[in-house]
Amino acid sequence: MTYDNTLKYLVEQYPEDFIRYLLASEARNIQILKTELNQEPIRADSVTFLQTANQILHLEFQTLPASTPPLPLRMLDYWVRLYRQYNCDIEQVVIFLKPTNSEAVFVDQFTARNTSHRYRVIRIWEQDPEPLLLSPGLLPLATLARTDSPQSLLQQVAVQVSMIEEAATKQSISVCTQLLAGLVFEPELIRQFLRREDMRESTIYQEILQEGLQEGRQRGIEQGIEQGIEQGRQSELRLVIRLLTRRLGSINSQLQSRLQELSLAQLENLGEVLLDFASEADLMNWLNTIEN
Repeated sequence: MTYDNTLKYLVEQYPEDFIRYLLASEARNIQILKTELNQEPIRADSVTFLQTANQILHLEFQTLPASTPPLPLRMLDYWVRLYRQYNCDIEQVVIFLKPTNSEAVFVDQFTARNTSHRYRVIRIWEQDPEPLLLSPGLLPLATLARTDSPQSLLQQVAVQVSMIEEAATKQSISVCTQLLAGLVFEPELIRQFLRREDMRESTIYQEILQEGLQEGRQRGIEQGIEQGIEQGRQSELRLVIRLLTRRLGSINSQLQSRLQELSLAQLENLGEVLLDFASEADLMNWLNTIEN
């Protein structure tokens, strides 16, 4: 999550740098579009839409190639929604951040019967670092670029960061650089070239951290709700089995397996009707009824 929020910050704070690098053009009056489109929202590791006068740049950052739904389908889905909503040219770029040999990072299209959709794929570890060293907003990504000497590249990025004149910008870029460099460098090596104090002092780091914590809490709440429902279901299941055993005697293993699959609501309904059962046949008939 820290990487996602870091990249979101960089693109939203330095959209000109990303448009210049990816589209080889200068753009003004750039609008950052919301990342959730109409209809059912779909989310990615880190996704940003930059709208210029006549084009949308859809950036998708992926730390790992695994994706649900699969990334090619998601890119097609995004394209359709964007085109329907804005009816303009759309350039889609997927940037893979962490080196991998997975075949998924070489896929650049969705293909099905009568349908084909292409998008650009950038494996950042294969890219020349020089263009990335030219713009403050791209310096953190430069740490992940192609090099025969990773330590020298990290040192070169650190030098470029130190040359940023505006103090707040320097601090923010330093923090983002340290966070993204953590994908490929050991913390001890990062600390040799970049001030660790920037992390504690930087407002952007605190914002990134708070966003990550907030999303983590929300996921925790959602997981807690799911766990609570499951715990309630298990308690109701134990109660129903005890009542059935007292009513009918031992329950055979096949019926117990079917009981294990019932939802909490179904178990509650069973608890209300089981007092009318006279045999296992009544239980089996009830189960057959709810499954039809």
